[in-house]
Parts: sequence; C-alpha cells; structure tokens
Amino acid sequence: MPRSVLFRKEEIVQAALSVVRRKGIDAVTARETARELGVSVGPIFTWFDTMEQLKAEVYAMAKERYREYIERGLMAPVPFLGVGQQYIQFAREEPQLYRLLFLTPPGDAAGGAMEALKYSQNLVRESLMHIYNMDAHTADCYFRDLWLAAFSFATMIVTDDCPYTDEEMSAVLSEISLAVCKAYKEIPGLPEGNYDKESEFRRLVKR
Repeated sequence: MPRSVLFRKEEIVQAALSVVRRKGIDAVTARETARELGVSVGPIFTWFDTMEQLKAEVYAMAKERYREYIERGLMAPVPFLGVGQQYIQFAREEPQLYRLLFLTPPGDAAGGAMEALKYSQNLVRESLMHIYNMDAHTADCYFRDLWLAAFSFATMIVTDDCPYTDEEMSAVLSEISLAVCKAYKEIPGLPEGNYDKESEFRRLVKR
C-alpha cells in the first residue's frame, strides 16, 4: 500500500493548521506541512490538487476553532459581554488564527474581515434576539457595533500594541453595549437609519 494513503485528509489539514498557529498562513507549503507530518510531500497531493485547496480547509477549521470561543461566550451570565471577552481571548491565545480570519484580505483561502463578521453575526443572532428582545435586523446592527469595538482591542493585542487590561476592556465593552442597546431601544428608526439625527443630538445635549 502506498505511503501516501496512510494519512487521512483531516490529519493533513490538522498538520497545516499547526503550521499556521506557529508561523501564519503564508508558511503553509507542501514541504512545511509534510515536515509537520514527518513524511514526504506525497501524501499532501493525494488529497489536494493545490495548496489553495488545503488552505481553504485550514480556514474552515480555524472558523470552527473560533466558533468554540463564541459559544463559550454565549453561556456567560451577560452573553454579549461574554462573547466580547471570548473574542479577545481568541486573539490572545490564537493570534495567527485571528490574523487568518480577521486580518487577511479576501482571497481563495479566506473571506476577510467582513465575511468573518457575518459568520459571527450568524452565530449570535438568535441569542441576541431572545436575550435582548430585538428583531433580527436590530440584533445584527447591535452586534456589528460591538464587534467593531472588540475588533479594535483584539487587533491591538495581536499586533502587541494594547495598553488596556482585561478589566478595562470589559468595562469599555459594557459601556458601549449599554449605550448602543439603549439607543436602539429608545430612538425609533435608528437601526434602519430612519431618524432625525439633528433633533436627537439637540435633545441629548440639553440634558
């Protein structure tokens, strides 16, 4: 039996994922993946015609790893805060996977930050609708706004430029969460963009 069939497809993808976790997606080559498995490059091309196909499988596996963090966040006492905390934790513990999912331009192997945002929205939409009593559109807008804040913190973490403690980041996320939720609940038409911005600002600054 040829040596190339001794490895399952999942084992090859897992080996490539290990390379990404240490060195980044650009380090995933047939030679580097084979070195991770301790074999020649033959088994790689038993399952994959191109390295782009393998990288696409690695991207899908990285998304599953990210999903595990988000699901843990949804089980927290304050679900959205938990999601934000787990998002930041993912960036801290898996910086190269974070770079792959959120900081890699769209291409054959990855969808880019906006695709990752939509993936995240799909994971949390139902919970947000139920817990915060929102319709689907408002829940998506609410998550988008909070995700942008968490994205800022996480990106600073993976670039080694974050001056904030976990407590400070959680406090900011809580403040933004409360402010956005309150605004969407109290300003008719805000999630759809159908509101009188000037009138609302005048009302607020007079308080």
